[in-house]
Amino acid sequence: MRMISAVLFDVDGVLLDSAAAHRRVWNSWALSRGLDAEKVWRLTFGRRPEDTVKDAAAHLDPAAERQSLDELLAKERDGILPVGGAVRLLRALSGRAWAIVTSGDRAFVEARFAATGLPLPAVRVYGSDVEQAKPAPDCFALAASRLGVDPSACVVVEDAPAGICAAVAAGCTVIGLTTTHTAVALSRAHMCAVSLDEVRELLLARGFLNTP
Repeated sequence: MRMISAVLFDVDGVLLDSAAAHRRVWNSWALSRGLDAEKVWRLTFGRRPEDTVKDAAAHLDPAAERQSLDELLAKERDGILPVGGAVRLLRALSGRAWAIVTSGDRAFVEARFAATGLPLPAVRVYGSDVEQAKPAPDCFALAASRLGVDPSACVVVEDAPAGICAAVAAGCTVIGLTTTHTAVALSRAHMCAVSLDEVRELLLARGFLNTP
């Protein structure tokens, strides 16, 4: 692993355990639109909802469908909790450079962080902040720029293939977190971890985190 100047975290599947809630939302939406729910679900990971809609149902208006999806997700907010080890890891980052880089909605993500006690970093990049979202590298490049560091000095923690592709393309070092996908599916990552506790140990070993 290269010298670390900052850590960039995806949110869903990395810091928030939201897979079950998102699955219910996408299943409900797909069935209501006469689509194959399983095929739609496979298109969702690491991507903006409107981008999934474009691929799953080109005949529908992505903006209107995004609104419908956001309304469905709002009903699931109480079922979304931190991933195990998230609170401890983020608290250990106090005084360090870190950011969240997500395809999710700003208001929803920030409300869930507040409700679950997760600290928010100063730098936050959302899907709406870039023209080309994951798997394009723009979001990670933007986060690194806002932190004032080179992407090559950033470690990204991602759980989805689209996000890993984006981070690699940006020039970051990537830890694939196997919360929603297998290590094989995350093979483009530079290394994999099974938990945030393991991620924490990797960062401690590199001297980036504050010791307990």
